[in-house]
Amino acid sequence: MSTDLSPHEQYQNPLITRYASPEMSRIWSAQTKHSTWRRLWVALAESEAELGLDISPAQINQLRENTENVDFAAAAKYEKELRHDVMAHVHAYRDLCPDAGGIIHLGATSCFVTDNSELIQIRDALTLIRSRLVAAIHHLANVATEYRDLPCLGFTHLQPAQPTTVGKRATLWCYDLVLDLEEIENRLATIRFRGVKGTTGTQATFLQLFNGDHKKVDQLDQLVSEKMGFNRRFAVTGQTYSRKFDSQVLDVLSGIAQSAHKMGTDMRLLQNRKELEEPFEKKQIGSSAMAYKRNPMRSERMCALTRFAMSLVSNASQTMATQWMERTLDDSANRRLSLPLSFLAIDASLIIYKNIVDGLVVYPKVIEKNLLAELPFMATEEFLMAGVSNGGDRQELHEVIRVHSQEAAKQVKEFGLENDLIARLKQDNHFAEVDLESALDARKYIGRAPEQVDAFISDVIEPIRLKYKHDLDFGNDDLRV
Repeated sequence: MSTDLSPHEQYQNPLITRYASPEMSRIWSAQTKHSTWRRLWVALAESEAELGLDISPAQINQLRENTENVDFAAAAKYEKELRHDVMAHVHAYRDLCPDAGGIIHLGATSCFVTDNSELIQIRDALTLIRSRLVAAIHHLANVATEYRDLPCLGFTHLQPAQPTTVGKRATLWCYDLVLDLEEIENRLATIRFRGVKGTTGTQATFLQLFNGDHKKVDQLDQLVSEKMGFNRRFAVTGQTYSRKFDSQVLDVLSGIAQSAHKMGTDMRLLQNRKELEEPFEKKQIGSSAMAYKRNPMRSERMCALTRFAMSLVSNASQTMATQWMERTLDDSANRRLSLPLSFLAIDASLIIYKNIVDGLVVYPKVIEKNLLAELPFMATEEFLMAGVSNGGDRQELHEVIRVHSQEAAKQVKEFGLENDLIARLKQDNHFAEVDLESALDARKYIGRAPEQVDAFISDVIEPIRLKYKHDLDFGNDDLRV
């Protein structure tokens, strides 16, 4: 059977073909990975030369000139024979750099390139996710400002509760993302490089190369780390950097997934109530059978992708827990999947998130209708206080309101009629002197929601906008939604 299959005859990862951005895909691509390996080999040779090893500028220049020129076919041929991916690429690199072949990977172990390159990819991927988060926060905050004082029905236990505002609800979604941003900032601020640690983390080979000079070995570790853009190093490692770090990174991504899933679920529920609506294209089809349908496709897709991302956290925690002594290789195949797929899923989810926010449609009349259907029940305490102020007996009025409320609820639930509580109270002599209509002004029940929105924007969002002003409209050209 021929193995020469077209792309359409092989499984293609939909995170690449449908959802995530080319930028995130590029970070985790084979080209980026293996050219980074070569940049690491250049940094190692360059640093070793600076510290006195017999490596010439010509050899280093030859290595540097071929960092991007990766012959993947040659590497695959070598790997089939050697059964070792790093050594396969050492040989493929050596073919292009015959004068420098003998000093490639000098003193290093495989994890010098694999672990360090992954730390670089994680750093770059976190930076990209940070930009997407900032853009989503900025645009969602605009929604909060625009609808800061538009009253809407609040919900607890998914049951009607005290009114809030559309803008205040948006700040709840937004603040979740702000907390996620803080976690990403912390990870980026504290990210460390594995550096030059040797086969089991003891740096024994490098100590031999430098004839027992401990200071030069430490300088080598520092030099290579700085050349690759890191000012912090893992204090100690085994053969690999601690997989605890992977677990921490996937926890951060899971946090973003949780926030986006929560918002997506709220949107799906609110679209069912016809209060809010995600973007819907002019020729978009909601159902192949039911032509009238306007399914919340974007919100559903965001929930699907984020649920997938959350499921990957257990991979990282279990991998960390089962690393034996200085390392075991059962982390390798797992991490080739869990690390890039987590980032790709979150990248895709945040693209969708921003798209939903940018095209969000708010229906104030429906929101008002839904609120007024429940507001008479919520206004009963105000009716009670007004009746007492007009000389009524508090306990007697409470009972009158209770009886009328139960009957009004019966009309709604059993007969599908409108809430007629106000009409019932108007006909009751106990409330003859009470202005019942004024009590139905929803703005009386939203508390400090508008002011809370203003304070949130001023105290929380504006500093983010100032700090990341170049990222506020990041991703405006993304088309994959």
